[in-house]
Amino acid sequence: MKIGILQCGDVPAPLAPRFGDYAAMVRGLLDPARDVAVFDVTRGELPDNPACDAYLLTGSPAGVYDDLPWIASLAGFVRAARGRAKLVGICFGHQLMAHAFGGTVIKSPKGWGIGLHRYDLPRRAAWMDGADTVTAPVSHQDQVVQCPPDAVVVARSAFTPFAGLDYGDAISFQFHPEFSAEFGIALIDSRRDLYGAMGDAAIASYAAPHDGARVARWIGRFLEMPSQPACQPLSNFA
Repeated sequence: MKIGILQCGDVPAPLAPRFGDYAAMVRGLLDPARDVAVFDVTRGELPDNPACDAYLLTGSPAGVYDDLPWIASLAGFVRAARGRAKLVGICFGHQLMAHAFGGTVIKSPKGWGIGLHRYDLPRRAAWMDGADTVTAPVSHQDQVVQCPPDAVVVARSAFTPFAGLDYGDAISFQFHPEFSAEFGIALIDSRRDLYGAMGDAAIASYAAPHDGARVARWIGRFLEMPSQPACQPLSNFA
């Protein structure tokens, strides 16, 4: 299986020498034996469809509603790729997929979500495990506020009701399983002017473990499984 990582933005320049780019972080979620190609979509790099068997969309400082030519091109690409390749979205990638598939994304009036957040898992897909919650790093102000018509919510919280979506042939997450605690803390420190006092609580949250490695296993299982209808309510998995 060949996997294309669609890099949708850059790590803040002061952090890049220490942590690398978003594509490298996402690459760390995948089996090292995977055949991976990276495409910087912000610079007009889009693969010839279907160049890969699956695509993974990264985070970005951009918003899906921004008037940037590469965003419209990427939305068109994922619509064309769906059904021909598996899709996985993270943060901006989650939002872009929802936007492309008929949902709504806005800059949330709830403000920033940073640090570690915990989510309930109201549905259980075959690629998931048996736990009832997942804890993962977040860094976002934009949110999906209307779910695409064919998506099922698999992760949610009071702050982010549409934090994980399952389309059957595509999955996406608002949270960042690829973030290390060190990067999450450094990212908050680099944006203290945005966060104010809430930055201290968000940094303190990283003292707890998070489930990034567990979500990486979810993604690995999803990539290996045949495409199937979106998951059903938990009662169907008794």
